[in-house]
Amino acid sequence: LHQPMFYFLSNLSLTDICFTSTTIPKMLVNIQIQSEVITYLGCITQMYFFMLFAVLDDFILTVMAYDRYVAICHPLHYTVIMNSRLCGLLVLVSWIMSALNSLIQCLMVLELSFCSDLKIPHFFCELKEVVQLACSDTFPNDMVMYFSAVLLGGGPLTGILYSYSKIVSSICAISSAQGSIKHFPPVHLTSQLSPCFMVQA
Repeated sequence: LHQPMFYFLSNLSLTDICFTSTTIPKMLVNIQIQSEVITYLGCITQMYFFMLFAVLDDFILTVMAYDRYVAICHPLHYTVIMNSRLCGLLVLVSWIMSALNSLIQCLMVLELSFCSDLKIPHFFCELKEVVQLACSDTFPNDMVMYFSAVLLGGGPLTGILYSYSKIVSSICAISSAQGSIKHFPPVHLTSQLSPCFMVQA
């Protein structure tokens, strides 16, 4: 029963390691060399991987919540539903959707025109701050940014809340059923042997 969860946990650990690796190493290098400069290509690359692993983290947490929902609410069908093929497909879809979202966001940033001197008030390139520094129209970028935030943030959050609400309701139903059994002790049935008579001819 724990094999799918270990598979999802390994992907979550890899995602968290990669997520922190997109910003922390560059920040440490800047502190070491006393420089706060990043190239335009480096900024776009950092934004791409930051959004990729941030969205992927949300998707994997949603998949893990669904896995626990199936394990607790449908335990007899767990091995049939959460097979290795479905687990791999869920992780693959999470990677693809996260990569597509990051690619679309970064390609739209590349279409913007910027002034010569850019200063970002953060230790890494954040999408919203970079878009606000553009000299051209940023309305399409803002719309895509807010739409993806609602869809890719609200969707996984709704799935997680729904899964755990079902889990809590199932646990409460089990507890109430056990309480009703305790109020009605089992009835012990006793059988009495009827006397046997031997008749001699």
